[in-house]
Amino acid sequence: MQTLKDVKIGNKVKVVKLNGGGAVKRRIMDMGITKGVEVHIRKVAPLGDPIEITVRGYELSLRKADAEMIEVE
Repeated sequence: MQTLKDVKIGNKVKVVKLNGGGAVKRRIMDMGITKGVEVHIRKVAPLGDPIEITVRGYELSLRKADAEMIEVE
């Protein structure tokens, strides 16, 4: 399964599953990233961390470690 970290700039994907647990998963869900939501990859920093995305109409920056926990299609 592809993770959000692997998606190329400019692509839109749909969240399939959130891995991880506890406070980290809760924080990702609180940011609006839930199963079924569409995510657009806007930018990736020069060293690959963080990743800037658009989700539910607002811009959000995610660490690479957090993006690895989000499975997409």
